[in-house]
Amino acid sequence: MRRKSDLPTKLCATCGRPFAWRKKWARDWESVRYCSERCRRSMTPGAAQGENRGN
Repeated sequence: MRRKSDLPTKLCATCGRPFAWRKKWARDWESVRYCSERCRRSMTPGAAQGENRGN
């Protein structure tokens, strides 16, 4: 078993926090940019300003 400190890490594109490799990301680790769904959703264009809500 590997220790978490031995796993590769990246910095989240939204919050800048480091996050470690997870087994569910094994196939596409190179394309993973966000530490969580919350960060991924908040990075979408216009989401923070309330734009694109159908108005």
